[in-house]
Amino acid sequence: MSEKAGKSTYDCDICGKSFSVGSRLTKHKRIHTRERHYPCDICGKSFPQGSNLTRHKRIHIGEEPYRCEICGKSFSAGSNLTAHKRIHTGEKPEKPYQCDICGKSFSVGSSLTTHKFIHTGEKPYHCDICDKLFSDGSNLTRHKRIHTGEKPYHCDICGKSFSEGISLTTHKLIHTGVKPYHCDIYGKSFSDGSNLASHKCIHTGEEPYH
Repeated sequence: MSEKAGKSTYDCDICGKSFSVGSRLTKHKRIHTRERHYPCDICGKSFPQGSNLTRHKRIHIGEEPYRCEICGKSFSAGSNLTAHKRIHTGEKPEKPYQCDICGKSFSVGSSLTTHKFIHTGEKPYHCDICDKLFSDGSNLTRHKRIHTGEKPYHCDICGKSFSEGISLTTHKLIHTGVKPYHCDIYGKSFSDGSNLASHKCIHTGEEPYH
């Protein structure tokens, strides 16, 4: 313990960071010692702090409390929401997390972790209703709405509800009249990408439904 400006502080003897409470110093030092006292009872992965474990378990249960107010997409971690919002602002994201298998880079570490399941074939996200497995927690969240019938995305203009944020985004184009999907052959525009795909079958001669 040391004295700073008349106040007692608890200083880390490794990095020098100071804390006003001794218990916070104890938690902090686990970063340096790699102590992990909080194991996940689902997958066995351990964490240095209880708050880390809480965030991690959202992956398994499909909880996504961080929602983008622009497009409605939800995330299990606030850092993922922050990275996502750069899509809307046009800010170029930093991508310091690189996959050592294929070289693809990500702005947050959890996205890299999920991506690597593609290479390993691992599917750690389990539906407790039908036992179906997923490699991505967000896919589990969407899947469970099939069972529950939940439609958390509501149109503030007409009140219609949807199970996915992207469906709400597409629906609202009906009200605004915006048609962002353009046929590069005829120049015709559509509010729904699937309608553009069906339209293009006219040019290619393909059957739109098989």
